[in-house]
Order: sequence, then structure tokens, then C-alpha cells
Amino acid sequence: MDTNRTAHTTAAPALGHYEIDPDASIIEFTTRHVFGLLPVRGTFAIRSGSIDINEPLDDCAVRVELDAASFATGSRQRDDAVRSARFLDTARHPLMTFAADRLDGTTLHGTLTVRGIARPVHLSVAESASSAGSFTARATARVDRTVFGVTASRGMAGRHLDVAVRVRCVRGGRPLAQDL
Repeated sequence: MDTNRTAHTTAAPALGHYEIDPDASIIEFTTRHVFGLLPVRGTFAIRSGSIDINEPLDDCAVRVELDAASFATGSRQRDDAVRSARFLDTARHPLMTFAADRLDGTTLHGTLTVRGIARPVHLSVAESASSAGSFTARATARVDRTVFGVTASRGMAGRHLDVAVRVRCVRGGRPLAQDL
């Protein structure tokens, strides 16, 4: 489930509790459809989340809630189909969650829950940059949709999503005007 990419960390954030700023954060993905011939790009919105940077760093904790109905690829027909009971079933499962309690070097080990099904997912932290009271981070992962019971349209819809996460985290809460 990992995407093997070279990790590059530019600056470790200061120890403490951070809230993810949903307005400055996004989950982007790429997959393929029509028998793997055509690329599809899309996004999910982060509803809320927090990151605790602890000492030692491998004891960091991450909690994120994603809005399942925010699935967007730019095709209304496709987006409606993916939100339906055949795929994400957002009416019954409006949230997807990610929780991690271990950072091993640049790999964040966690559990992704989709449609009520929890499976391990490992994010490769590609970069992070810190400033006073905040930090940004980028990470990648490869997610197999079928392990979460999202099995409709085999062959037509890609099995794997290559996920890129960009988050802006603010110490203790929403950013101050001078942090923007």
C-alpha cells in the first residue's frame, strides 16, 4: 500500500499539539478507468484533524476525518456514481478516517477506515517545513479500494488510488492572521 518515493524532510515541527487547517489542506488522488487506459484525478476534503508531535518522534499521533461526499473528479456523473451505495455509500458512511500512532523514519503507519472497514495504510512523508506555530507536510500512499469493499465496476474503474496528502497544521488551532 505504499508508494515508493524518495522521502525528503526539510524541517521537523516543534513538539506539541497541532490542528489541521482544512481550508489549506487537501487529499489528491490519481487512478485509471476504462480498462486502465484513461487517467482520473480527483480530490477529497479534510473535515478535521490533529497531529501530536511527541518525543521521540516515532510516537507521533495523527487523527484525520475526511468528508466522503467531497469526492470530486470534475465529472458529475462519475462523482455521483462513486458517492452512491455501489462505491463509497456516503449516505451511510459520510466520514472516512485515518489514525496513526507510529512514525518509522519517514513512514507514518496508520489505519484508514472507509465504509466502516479499517485497513492498514502507510504514508510516506515526502517533505515537511516548519514556521513559527505551524508546519506543512506532504505525504503519499497507494490505496487498494477493493480491501475496503469498494469493488464495483471491476475493470472499468481502477483498483488503486495513488494518494498525495498536503496538510497545513497550526499549533493548537486555527491560524492567526500573521501566520497566513
